[in-house]
Amino acid sequence: MPNHQHPGIITRLKRANGHLRMIVRMIEDGRSCLELAQQLQAVENAIDNAKKTLIHDHIHECLDRASRRSGPKGKAALKQFKAITKYL
Repeated sequence: MPNHQHPGIITRLKRANGHLRMIVRMIEDGRSCLELAQQLQAVENAIDNAKKTLIHDHIHECLDRASRRSGPKGKAALKQFKAITKYL
């Protein structure tokens, strides 16, 4: 993958990092297990979304590169493959 930044992913991960620090404070303050579980689920979802975005970006970039080397049928197949990646 070419060396470029993913600003949206970086933002999500920084937000999740801050959220994790807040959860540590919540544990130290003796907050309820339910509150902690809810907050941990939110962090888990944020990280999962960042991962999916990174994977989608990578797949799209690789497919774009491949489509530049293919004929019309190759481009059509790659377009369909790209469309299905949203379901990952």
